[in-house]
Formats: sequence, structure tokens, C-alpha cells
Amino acid sequence: MSSPVKLLLVEDDPNLGGLLAEYLRAKGFLVDLRTDGQQGWLAYSQNTYDMLILDVMMPLKDGFTLAREIREKDPLVPIVFLTAKSMKQDTLEGFKAGADDYLTKPFSMEELMLRTQAVLRRARGAQPLEVEPDHYLIGASRFDPRKQLLATPVGERRLTTKESELLRLLCAHRNDVLERGHALREVWGNDNYFSGRSMDVYIAKLRKYLRDDPAVEIINVHGKGFRLIAPDGQ
Repeated sequence: MSSPVKLLLVEDDPNLGGLLAEYLRAKGFLVDLRTDGQQGWLAYSQNTYDMLILDVMMPLKDGFTLAREIREKDPLVPIVFLTAKSMKQDTLEGFKAGADDYLTKPFSMEELMLRTQAVLRRARGAQPLEVEPDHYLIGASRFDPRKQLLATPVGERRLTTKESELLRLLCAHRNDVLERGHALREVWGNDNYFSGRSMDVYIAKLRKYLRDDPAVEIINVHGKGFRLIAPDGQ
């Protein structure tokens, strides 16, 4: 199964950033959210992304500066700017900094999604966009990540947001290792000790939900993370 598209979202407004990240994840993207330009640069330096969505006015390092620094290392990764500015010179500066597209706040979620898909299609030479399927088959169970529903042989269960996000990542890495740090940053937004203990509790819950199918297992991979063992299927 193809891997979901991975985005880096850098937005200093925590409310807007959280809403955008939640919306994009619901649409099947893997999203790393950072709240200033310096954090954005660190995340970019440590990971590989299919696309970057950068706010312009940010503390420590603005979006234009961040984009220029990234362009020095990677001239091809797609970049979309989010900004409250609408003056022509600001738009021009954005494109000079390496933007592939530019959204002026306020904008609709649908517009963001359509522009994101268009930029990715152009970057990939109009190849089909790889996004998350409507559901995953996990052995005899069916998981709908958008509705956060898990239907098992013994019944249907509505998952919490964190349960659903964690199971979605496991499904996206089916029969491969889901790195612990990556899962923590995606679902909890950090990889500290307390979040790690919380994730272990959620892994135990998911094991319990899937325990009635002998073909399915979530195993610990020592020093790395977790692996969902399940028959291949979408």
C-alpha cells in the first residue's frame, strides 16, 4: 500500500494551526505541526516531507526566511505560504522566496485542500495523489479513520481521536515499523516521557480491541516502536 503524503505545517497561531492540522489529517495526510520558524527549520532538517505549508509572520524566523533557507537545500519541495498580508509586493516576495502557491487569510478549508492537491500534482508531474483510503481492512476488522469507527467480529466501536490517529498510523505502516518518536509527534505533538507513557496505554487499548482476531497483532519492536501484523489489504 502506498504511503500517505507527509506535510510540515508551520503556523504560530495555535488555534488555527491545530484546526488546519486536524483537517488535513482527517483528509489522509500525515502532518507535523510546528509553531515558529526555528521549530520549522529543525523539523525540516530532521525529516523528509512531500510538501511544506508555512505561515509568513512568525516569531524567531519568518516564513520567507525559512523558505529561502530550505530552498538552498532543496529547490524542489513544494511550498505554500499562509499569510494575512494581501499587498502585491508581499505576494511577489513570497514567490521570490520559493513559493509554489500563496493563500491569504481568511481562507476556507476546502480551498486549502484543493490548492494542496494541485501543488502536489504539479510537483509529481500530474501523477495521481496518494492519499489515505476511505477504510482499512485489518484482518477481519474494518477501520474507518474519518468516522473513527472500528468494526470487529464482535461489534462496532467508536474510537477516541488519539486511538483513531494511532491506529491510522499503524495501518499506514502495516507489517512495517512505526517509529515511536514519529507516532508521538504525530498524535501527541511531542515525544516526551509522559506522552510516551500515555501512548503505551493507547497501544494496550488497541490490542484489546483487536484481540479476537488471531491473524492480527500489535507487537513492540525493541528500541524502535511498534508493528501492526495483519494480512495485506486496504
